[in-house]
Amino acid sequence: MANKGLQLLGFALSLLGLIGLIFGTVLPQWKMSAYVGDNIITAIAMYQGLWMSCAFQSTGQMQCKVYDSILQLDGALQATRALMIVAILLTVAGLGVASMGMKCTNCGGDDKVKKSRIAMTGGIILIVGALCSIVACGWFTNQIVRDFYNPFTPVNTKYEFGAAIFIAWAGAFLDIMGGGMLAASCPKGKPSPRYPKSSRPPSSSKEYV
Repeated sequence: MANKGLQLLGFALSLLGLIGLIFGTVLPQWKMSAYVGDNIITAIAMYQGLWMSCAFQSTGQMQCKVYDSILQLDGALQATRALMIVAILLTVAGLGVASMGMKCTNCGGDDKVKKSRIAMTGGIILIVGALCSIVACGWFTNQIVRDFYNPFTPVNTKYEFGAAIFIAWAGAFLDIMGGGMLAASCPKGKPSPRYPKSSRPPSSSKEYV
């Protein structure tokens, strides 16, 4: 079974990954205006996130506007939203399950094999949540690249990667590493006891009256 230090390290990495996923989901810098062509010098930088779009002026002021209607958003943005929310919920659930199976906690009883299986289940849930966030980030990244290289996209509406998407990527990979360490708590099967065969024939008991 995995030692206590490996479980603590996996839990800490997964917790940092959860923080990265939350910050990455909330921040509006998923994509930012690209400075290409005649758009090299501009006084306003545009940012778009999963929940709002912002305009950052050269004076240091930032104005943000929350998206008015969900139905007006494109399918990639809606799918990215849903997958990131699912990833955060699964990560929270995985951390809760893993905390009950860790050796340093008193939850889950005193059975070490049972606790290791609980920790392994939590690690698997964390990995599934991380995969959801990786799919979301990959989908959104692919959409940015396609729009950027699309010749029919106006130059002043082209975007490139923002800081929030890299934070979400980092959180996802931290979750995978932490979940993998917790999933390593899979207990080995207990070997069945082997007793040496006795070469002496069994003694027969007789009853005397």
